[in-house]
Amino acid sequence: MSLVQIFPNLGDDYSITSPRDRRYNCIAWAAGVKETWGQPDEHGIFYWPPDIPRQYTLEAYVQAFATLGYEACDNDYLEDGYEKVAIFVEGNSPEHMARQLSSGRWTSKLGMLEDIEHALQGLSGERYGEAVKVLKRRRERSEV
Repeated sequence: MSLVQIFPNLGDDYSITSPRDRRYNCIAWAAGVKETWGQPDEHGIFYWPPDIPRQYTLEAYVQAFATLGYEACDNDYLEDGYEKVAIFVEGNSPEHMARQLSSGRWTSKLGMLEDIEHALQGLSGERYGEAVKVLKRRRERSEV
């Protein structure tokens, strides 16, 4: 199945930027990490910041990224000196995260599939829901 079949809103406005990799997921990738799987599972199998509720809620994801210096933001526009992440929610559950690149485009790790560069709304739809929350922090490091 092609990525466009899975994510019809991608159209031809995306590029694959790395091969499939099972070591990390979209949460870790949004945080700039490629060595671990980030997930608030209740059994503590995957990495999740200490003292943050292991819950699949928007608030828990916001709290987790606050430990990395992110704070709420009211837009998804490129802002000089800042990096942003977006949280996609389907129903009441966070399903995906994407990170904004210095070009203004977004980068995502698609589960165990590839990393892609895309427009933010390219991943909106049945699989991931909508990007409902954007967080930002001062850009202090180079992009992964």
